[in-house]
Amino acid sequence: MIVLYTDFGSDDLYVGQMKAALLQHAGAVPIVDLLHRVPNFEVEAGAHLLAALAPHFATGTVFLTVVDPGVGSARPAVVVEADGKWYVGPDNGLLAIVAARAAVLRTWRIIWRPDRLSHSFHGRDLFAPIAARIAHGDALADALEATAGLEHVLPAADRMAVIYIDHYGNALTGVRAANVPPAAWLAAAGTRLPPARVFSEVPAGQAFWYENSLGLVEIAVNRGSAEAALGLAVGTPVLPTTV
Repeated sequence: MIVLYTDFGSDDLYVGQMKAALLQHAGAVPIVDLLHRVPNFEVEAGAHLLAALAPHFATGTVFLTVVDPGVGSARPAVVVEADGKWYVGPDNGLLAIVAARAAVLRTWRIIWRPDRLSHSFHGRDLFAPIAARIAHGDALADALEATAGLEHVLPAADRMAVIYIDHYGNALTGVRAANVPPAAWLAAAGTRLPPARVFSEVPAGQAFWYENSLGLVEIAVNRGSAEAALGLAVGTPVLPTTV
């Protein structure tokens, strides 16, 4: 399957064009819209969220990833194979956490160019055809050049900050819950947050943190919005504290 992961938004005209390009080259390969609300231009936050989402997909999945504020610049276009899954996108940090945490890693620069390449829409004209060819099982010797790694690297460590806020106002962080003691309190935006297992363990209106379904620390308010109640935003630091 081909999995789409972008900051395009679902209501604009970009996702449909990219899907049309995929269908032109990949035929009946299934396409999954994973997320089109990656925080705008937030490459590092998007990298940590992608690394948390990817383990829930099967080996051989092709991720078409576009959070690319430097589109049209000298930043490379790349393909990454990390632990048996494929990632196509810009070498700007978006794929850096997946690469840093991979046990088995191979990287390539995309050297193929279509007859028509928009300066501002590489997702449609460059990344989509390559992702489709990978998913279709086509040979890519003419399209890729092996490299020793990505140019833009990031440490594999957790990101101690909010990386995404869902429509409920819950704030996902780049902190893997396995790295936090279960009874620890955390602090964000000047508020101390107790741990809980699920929402129903705290009173309505209470802020807390819990391990979400992706294994990340998530900040929430039972029957409320943590974003509104605490003033959270993407990039808000999340720190350990004492009771």
